[in-house]
Amino acid sequence: MRPARALIDLDALRHNYQLARTVSGAKALAVVKADAYGHGAVRCAKALEAEVEGFAVACIEEALELRDAAIGKPILLLEGFFEAEELALIDQHDLWCVVHSMWQIEAIERARLARPLTVWLKLDSGMHRVGLHPADYQAAYRRLQASGKVGKIVLMSHFARADELDCERSAEQVAVFEQARAGLEGEVSLRNSPAVLGWPQLVPQQQPSDWVRPGIMLYGATPFEQEQALAARLQPVMTLESKIIGVRELPAGEPIGYGARFITERPTRVGVVAMGYADGYPRHAPTGTPVLIDGQPSRLIGRVSMDMLTVDLTDLPQAGLGSRVELWGKNVLASDVAALAGTIPYQLFCNLRRVPLVYSGA
Repeated sequence: MRPARALIDLDALRHNYQLARTVSGAKALAVVKADAYGHGAVRCAKALEAEVEGFAVACIEEALELRDAAIGKPILLLEGFFEAEELALIDQHDLWCVVHSMWQIEAIERARLARPLTVWLKLDSGMHRVGLHPADYQAAYRRLQASGKVGKIVLMSHFARADELDCERSAEQVAVFEQARAGLEGEVSLRNSPAVLGWPQLVPQQQPSDWVRPGIMLYGATPFEQEQALAARLQPVMTLESKIIGVRELPAGEPIGYGARFITERPTRVGVVAMGYADGYPRHAPTGTPVLIDGQPSRLIGRVSMDMLTVDLTDLPQAGLGSRVELWGKNVLASDVAALAGTIPYQLFCNLRRVPLVYSGA
């Protein structure tokens, strides 16, 4: 069978969740949207359920997958509902729901519900995707209170630039949030992964009853472009690996792969690896992108193709057919591969496909 696979370390996942709780001093929703960033939402949720306060997903389809797997902890719909008819499913499955638009409030006011909803009322404090305008926030809160359909309101917003450690935009967003919610009672949720790790002072009045929303940090990847002390304590959860399936001996001056993007500068041993962009490895990873072969560092050479890529075996005489290749994981960081490929680790994980997930630490 094809040797490409992704090893998922659930002990590392639990470590990263506990780090989020410890450094934030708040309750933490484990964000498992997009199939837990490619790590498998059901298996990750089951691994965390005993210690997590709740989960967050993008949409109701993702929430129902967890409920169908007997995940009973609270689940928050980060995008809310898209049609009023979804409120019946939200009620039936006891889901929490982000509300970011006035039409959603109107739908809640009209709905017939068996139990009061838990609503996370989202303010647009400067991200400018979804969220209520600051001028409408207090009125929206009071309408939900008066509706008789809502039992609890959590006050929330989302940072646009918390991954930039030298940027003041996050502090500006906090100021907008604090002004908009003045006098309103409720738990608060502002901090995503970069805000948890990089901005401990950002919400100085945060209470233990408030919420953080760790996402990328759960999976052991840094959200920052530069080194950061707390991010260095994360443990990578996914190791993407495969094996050498072919070896070529080439003289100097020979092109390798599509487009002849790499030409050998010396006699070169080339290893062919069963891994390509159809598996989720980035096509634009350049020559020199690090790999680990039987525990020894090496590099990608030539262009990544759909099913295969090539690596340099010249200085690894013991490596050959069947040698294990780590594409990213605990030794080759996904963030480093992503940076060289001009993308982010979020995309590497979410683009993973065709590769079986193999779990440990369950």
